[in-house]
Amino acid sequence: MQLPFWPVLLVDLVGSALMIVFSILCVGLSLKLRNQDRENVVWTYLLMVSHALTAFAVSRGVGHIAKELLILGGRSDIWAVLRPYSGSVNTITFCVVGAVTLFFERIWGVYQQVLRDKEALQKAHAELLFLNRHLEDLVQERTQELARSEGKYRRIFEVSRDMIAVVAADGTILDINPAGCEMLGIPHGVKQRVPDPADLGSFFANRRDWDRLRERILRECYVSDAETRLVAADGREVHVLLSAASECEVTRKTEIFHFVVKDISQRKVMQQQLLQADKLASIGQLAAGIAHEINNPLGIILGYTQLLIREEPEGTERLEDLRTIERHTRTCKTIVEDLLSFSRRAHTKKERASLHETIEEVLSVVRHNLELDQIRLEKDFDRSVPTMVLDRDKMRQVFMNLIMNAKQAIGKDGLIRVVTRWDSQRGQVRVIVSDNGCGMDPKVVPRIFDPFFTTKSTGEGTGLGLSVSYGIVKNHGGDILVESRLGEGSTFTVVLPVESEDRDTEKP
Repeated sequence: MQLPFWPVLLVDLVGSALMIVFSILCVGLSLKLRNQDRENVVWTYLLMVSHALTAFAVSRGVGHIAKELLILGGRSDIWAVLRPYSGSVNTITFCVVGAVTLFFERIWGVYQQVLRDKEALQKAHAELLFLNRHLEDLVQERTQELARSEGKYRRIFEVSRDMIAVVAADGTILDINPAGCEMLGIPHGVKQRVPDPADLGSFFANRRDWDRLRERILRECYVSDAETRLVAADGREVHVLLSAASECEVTRKTEIFHFVVKDISQRKVMQQQLLQADKLASIGQLAAGIAHEINNPLGIILGYTQLLIREEPEGTERLEDLRTIERHTRTCKTIVEDLLSFSRRAHTKKERASLHETIEEVLSVVRHNLELDQIRLEKDFDRSVPTMVLDRDKMRQVFMNLIMNAKQAIGKDGLIRVVTRWDSQRGQVRVIVSDNGCGMDPKVVPRIFDPFFTTKSTGEGTGLGLSVSYGIVKNHGGDILVESRLGEGSTFTVVLPVESEDRDTEKP
């Protein structure tokens, strides 16, 4: 049985027409979606596929309609000519659809990367907007932090009691704190006032020390606790302990040194005092033994000499010789007794007494002697000095030695000042005896408390006065300090402690 042909023809014609219509509607819808979100690559892909499918639908639908119409019209020969072209167009359009679909995977990857970049750009844009809106606040905050940091380190730089200096490799001082200016004896605060050229090496007592130090810093990049001597602008010699480190200054294209310098002059003085005390202790032990060995023969010589003097008649030359022997023997015994007083802690008779009265007793004895040589005597007593527990006889000996040494240093026509000061914070009384005499060489000062060391001419002194005085003051728990400059005079300071029970009895 043969089926009717017209249903197939109707489906082919209507289906081809509907395929064309539906594909065109798809293009319109995808175009609308793409216009709503042009940045969405999915809609772009959908639009491209819709166009390709529309081309395929039009090619296939028109081919089918033309085929049926030509066959019905009896023109199959024309269709036979058009058929290969219609098939080729269908194939090409279908390949385009496949190519678009395959290429979309690559486009999708690029699209995802674009989205990530876009997100990053949006985040950066938001941060830039935030910074732009709050830039002034952020700058102000950073400026305040920088100012606080600068202020903190500037305070450390300014208030440090050690010298802090920034120095160029050639020795030029770039910056220095007030303590450094004071140590070097240069004006505070204004770098331009530093002597020209501002060369730290010029302040070294030995220029070669600076050269060696500079080479070491350049070689090792740092120096730690190097001891040396500086000479300030006013001539003071300062013992220092310095540390330094170097860094490369990019703007200056040179090395710069950072110095921290500590004044150890006082430590040096303390070391010398400790060495002096140790040396005196050793000498004292030796002197004690020698003094005992000499004292006995001297006593025998003096005794026999006095016996011979009693039996010798007056006016003879023999009597004068014996008296000469007696006089020199007594002098020797005095020296030996001073040695014993220096070498051992003799029995003291300490009692509560006024320091000013003790000094006045000494001054009343020496005043006439000073006036004969036109030496003026000035007093400056601190009336707040309390009564003290001391051995008046021995302290009179100390002050007598100091004043007579000052007189001999002056010779004639000078000034001796005796000053007392009460330091209630430390519980100390200071007695200062100063003169404007010849002074002493700095090399001599460390030796002045050595037994038998004297700067006086032969026959003018034994060299035991200061040694004995030193021992007496030490026995009272005090100390003797000395400052002297050649040609300008000397200052001796006796430091005596005042016990707490003595302070309770202070009197005006």
